[in-house]
Amino acid sequence: MNRTNQTLSLGFLICDLIVTLISWVGAYYLYFYSGWFILKKAIPEQELCWNNLPIVLLTALFVFRKLGQNQINRLRRFREDLLAAIQGTALTCLLVTATIFFRQNPYETRGAMGVFAALQLILILIGHRLLWETVRYLRKRGFNQSNALIVGSGRTARKTAQALRRANWLGIRTIGFVEDLPNNWSQDLLILGSSNDLPQLIQQFEIEHVFIALPMNRYDEARKIFDILAQTVVEVRLVADVPALAGFSLTTTSFDGLPIIGLRENPHYGINRLVKRVMDMVISSIALLMLAPLFLLLGILIKLSSKGPIFYRQERCSLNGKPFYMLKFRSMRVDAEAEQGPTWATKEDQRRTTLGSFLRKTSLDELPQLINVLIGDMSLVGPRPERPHFIHQFRKSIPNYMARHCVKCGITGWAQVNGWRGNTSLRKRVQFDLYYITHWNPWFDLRILWLTIWKGFVHPNAY
Repeated sequence: MNRTNQTLSLGFLICDLIVTLISWVGAYYLYFYSGWFILKKAIPEQELCWNNLPIVLLTALFVFRKLGQNQINRLRRFREDLLAAIQGTALTCLLVTATIFFRQNPYETRGAMGVFAALQLILILIGHRLLWETVRYLRKRGFNQSNALIVGSGRTARKTAQALRRANWLGIRTIGFVEDLPNNWSQDLLILGSSNDLPQLIQQFEIEHVFIALPMNRYDEARKIFDILAQTVVEVRLVADVPALAGFSLTTTSFDGLPIIGLRENPHYGINRLVKRVMDMVISSIALLMLAPLFLLLGILIKLSSKGPIFYRQERCSLNGKPFYMLKFRSMRVDAEAEQGPTWATKEDQRRTTLGSFLRKTSLDELPQLINVLIGDMSLVGPRPERPHFIHQFRKSIPNYMARHCVKCGITGWAQVNGWRGNTSLRKRVQFDLYYITHWNPWFDLRILWLTIWKGFVHPNAY
């Protein structure tokens, strides 16, 4: 760790110890004197709180250093900070409780310990965020910079340089490129030398980071480059060249010592899956109750305007390609597909009923899919479901089309609110669907639902 990182690490450690002090003392006064909690025991003397403070700080110091909570990494993500803070807070609280119990200290209150843990976690996260924002502000203005080299000169290497330039808050400055096979296409890049020059370049330019960004057909060279870099103490990162997987976010994990890279994973797992399902059930239930009179009115009008059932059931595919029957208000004649079989609807489709034209233009025919959402076949937001007949065609002609099925299909989606619906580009639709899958979070779903209400019902491509 260089001197700058050591200073930053010390700053974060001091911040965490100050936060621990504030949390310990604050928990005592908040729990016993705020009136917010029901007390079943006599209030301990204030001296007991202050007397235990050195033990609390020493325990916190040991835990934070042991877990690497103050480790400085320019590419560290917020979820890693959150996980470290949760682990550090939980372990600190457990060790302090065990120490007080072992010493038979009169200051033994589970409620106060709970308040202490909550305060410590919240204040550590706030403190770290404020410190990181300060560091980022200074880095954008040229302070606390570190130098980097990029091995390679192709598309992946150029994109790496562009990404580092855009993310100037990281404080990583690209000095140049290293390339064993320069060509005419790479003459516009600042190529400082070949891989054999790496040790010299690292010393000359005080390099701290090396990004190996070679194309996939040259990955055999990565081992040679890593052997050369083994003579140095720089941080080395491999930038995966996966042009055919655009739209996916890679995940890394370790399995029995083996590094595993995830190329396609369902983002709705664990707590994410629960949050997604709860949102679907709550919102769809409320919507069905509110729209019940409209359902009744449309059902009566459909019955009066044409012969046939009110609802139309059509086989579609959802999560993992599993088929289900999607519900819609019937907008076409009962024998609409008797002659030609499965076909896409067109702008002047003669199969529509008089009321059906209005239902399709206003997207009101889609409302019964709220029932599909409630029973779990669909989600409110996700890629639009397609019929098995068309999926068989598209999976061969459109790259990554089947990746849409790694999540549940939806009534609306990112592609739809951006105008890619009806007879529009399927490739663009898949592109937007993959963007949604990669960047999913609950707030993104709420944003899409709002955009659907605001501008998604009536659309020129809705027919």
